[in-house]
Amino acid sequence: MTREQVRRLLESLRRGDTTPDEVLEALAGLPFQDLGFAKVDHHRGLRKGVPEVIYGAGKTPEQVAEIFARLAERSPTVLCTRVALAAWDAVRARTPDAQYHPTARMIVLRREAPSPKGLVVVAAAGTSDLPVAEEAALTLEAFGSRVERLYDVGVAGLHRLLAHGGVLRRARCVVAVAGMEGALPSVIGGLVAVPVIAVPTSVGYGASFGGIAALLAMLNSCASGVSVVNIDNGFGAGYQAHLINRLADGEREENMGAEKGNRCHSSG
Repeated sequence: MTREQVRRLLESLRRGDTTPDEVLEALAGLPFQDLGFAKVDHHRGLRKGVPEVIYGAGKTPEQVAEIFARLAERSPTVLCTRVALAAWDAVRARTPDAQYHPTARMIVLRREAPSPKGLVVVAAAGTSDLPVAEEAALTLEAFGSRVERLYDVGVAGLHRLLAHGGVLRRARCVVAVAGMEGALPSVIGGLVAVPVIAVPTSVGYGASFGGIAALLAMLNSCASGVSVVNIDNGFGAGYQAHLINRLADGEREENMGAEKGNRCHSSG
């Protein structure tokens, strides 16, 4: 359940369009719903501004579908990452308006699509990095950030990246996804004045050690303002970039201001 949903519910109660019992019923699932195998956190959207996200790997198709359906009952936005096709079939049967994105292996439900805010650039060094880059980009878009994708702009052909200098400089944050030697985030970090979130991928030949070489290169970046998430963690990078973009947009300050105003009003 989101802040906006709760606000609309309370406004409806104030107008007399909703009864107290109906409000209590709507809030009955907070803060979580115990399914036995999982405790679904319906309160997370209120605490953090974004809903709980399902990690699909390791769960049965039936478990994924059940968690997804329960979240969809109370949230207009639901994400599930690292999804197998069998799990997608199970989700689709329960929640037919969800969408599957095969490159990112994500299921996304968006029943409300507000105007995207700010700008986050997701840059991928090579086509082989696209599954991780798309996981970041779809996460950002689902949460309401505007995304510009720059794909196949690795340092092996530096002119491909430099051709997009304008959009890089307009971004509030850049997610830079690269495998092999992992040089792309350092190059971008030397070009922009905003945070760069580096995502090492497990792409590369034997000495890349499944992404460890890229991870260590990014951790040792000489470019200031580069932070690093774990190997192949596109979701984590997208989530962090959205928080940065949201802060730049003043959304958190607006929410805090509204909360303070409501407290003052109620105490008066």
